[in-house]
Amino acid sequence: MSYQALYRVWRPQRFSDVVGQELVVTTLKNAIITNQISHAYLFAGPRGTGKTSAAKIFAKAVNCHHQVNGEPCNECETCQAITNGQLNDVIEIDAASNNGVEEIRDIRDKAKYAPTQADYKVYIIDEVHMLSTGAFNALLKTLEEPPANVIFILATTEPHKIPLTIISRVQRFDFRRISPQDAFNRMKFILDQKQLQYDEKALWVIANAAEGGMRDALSILDQVLSFSDNQVELKDALLVTGSVTKQLLKKYFLQVAAGKSAQALTTMGEILDQGKDGQRFIEDLISFIRDVLLYQESPELLHVEATGLTTEDFDELIKVADAQTLYSMIDTLNDIQEEMRFTTHPDVYLEVLTVRLSQQKAPTQANAKVDNQVVNQLQQEVVTLQKQIQDLLKRSTVPAMRRQQPVVQPKTTPQSHFRLNLEQVYQVLDHATKGDLTNLRDLWGDALSLLDSAQSSLIRMAKPVAASPSGVVVAYENAFLLEQAAGGSLAESLGKALEQVSGTHRTVAFVPSERWPKIRQDFLTSRGYYDKKAAAAPAEKPKTPADPIVAQAHRLFGTDGVRVEDN
Repeated sequence: MSYQALYRVWRPQRFSDVVGQELVVTTLKNAIITNQISHAYLFAGPRGTGKTSAAKIFAKAVNCHHQVNGEPCNECETCQAITNGQLNDVIEIDAASNNGVEEIRDIRDKAKYAPTQADYKVYIIDEVHMLSTGAFNALLKTLEEPPANVIFILATTEPHKIPLTIISRVQRFDFRRISPQDAFNRMKFILDQKQLQYDEKALWVIANAAEGGMRDALSILDQVLSFSDNQVELKDALLVTGSVTKQLLKKYFLQVAAGKSAQALTTMGEILDQGKDGQRFIEDLISFIRDVLLYQESPELLHVEATGLTTEDFDELIKVADAQTLYSMIDTLNDIQEEMRFTTHPDVYLEVLTVRLSQQKAPTQANAKVDNQVVNQLQQEVVTLQKQIQDLLKRSTVPAMRRQQPVVQPKTTPQSHFRLNLEQVYQVLDHATKGDLTNLRDLWGDALSLLDSAQSSLIRMAKPVAASPSGVVVAYENAFLLEQAAGGSLAESLGKALEQVSGTHRTVAFVPSERWPKIRQDFLTSRGYYDKKAAAAPAEKPKTPADPIVAQAHRLFGTDGVRVEDN
């Protein structure tokens, strides 16, 4: 028999074998025990976290006549047929290649017939987010009126692409990423069963490189076993994953923390000469600094054995940089990582990164004392300037002819760095209508539900004030929140969310609430609204505006929101 990959051989066959999904497993088992089985489920989560495996186990459990406490026996004819993919009543479908209307209609028609061998006919649709709009509509009808003894299990890595009408008709289970500890324990169990030699530090390297996917961890373990002749050694795991040794990371970190950029660049050259991947190096360095930060704040939060370092190493590392310096380093790493995504010369960015990190040494106590002295001096100067300003204001009643010198106005610091993009706002207003704004407000809540928690909290403090078929103007009352919204990726994320709920892409423009009336008035003025009204006929003319500019203003802001004045 040909060789089978580890993730296929050791695929979970019972709920107890599913790694890191205790909440999901317990809920499904209780549903089987109490016979509270729903007609449709949605398994959502990252790749390699057990979604399809849990679906097949569930299909076995609901059809097994010998199940105990919700677990299938895996010995009866039905269980073995499902395990081997030979039971006609359990159908697995890949929506990535079967995403058309005809395929779903075929499922809908066949679902009407009773199961032939099992108690339940189970349809497992993998990557269901790949279905077309027509296919989703065809599936929706079946989910609304499900046939008896039919169960649908939808699996996806991108639940935000599934229509809300589908999600509202299924029970949703979110599979979380597998923790490095759980991945380590599973790999250790498998290697013990196979009676193979391994280095636990190598398993930790693989568990961290898998980034939450159990299947990815077993695939990497397979590569290491093939590379090292059925042994798992640290050097081989580092080579296969492209990771950097902890001691080399420690050396590099100590050099940049001490401001020794020349030595750090030499170490960086050693890393590149070993063929290490630049992106993987940055990820490893972020994880390394994160471990130092956790140990610095509270050592009990960190599992030292899982890091590949010792307690003595961390005791040395936490002395060379304070928390603020570590935060700054992580921000710099994130910036460089984003810039490196599309470059063909990562070594240049890594060298720049090394110099920047070397220049982020925390200020010494002597420098801090000097800074305090400067602050105190500046505060005294501010008090003096304030007194001078008060004196000037008191003298403002003196006749102008007695003033020998012009008064120099003090410069004020702007309260916000937000820059209003009037051109973008006007592009929205040129095609905006009151009806578009009303429709947008109806979809507003659905769009916000698709954003992450941070962006959703930020946008909930604002409201849409104008909308067109291709754009929306959002007003903020708080200047700080406006600056945060405009300076990040909120506009792009909100535009994509609106496209998902409405089917139309929209650009998003932000404005301050206090400036919105003036912006609206300036827009009408720039479009000749007031000029044409001044030349219009007397008041006995019909109330319905004949002028196209007036009509556009009424469509944009409503008849109650527009007042015409003769200038």
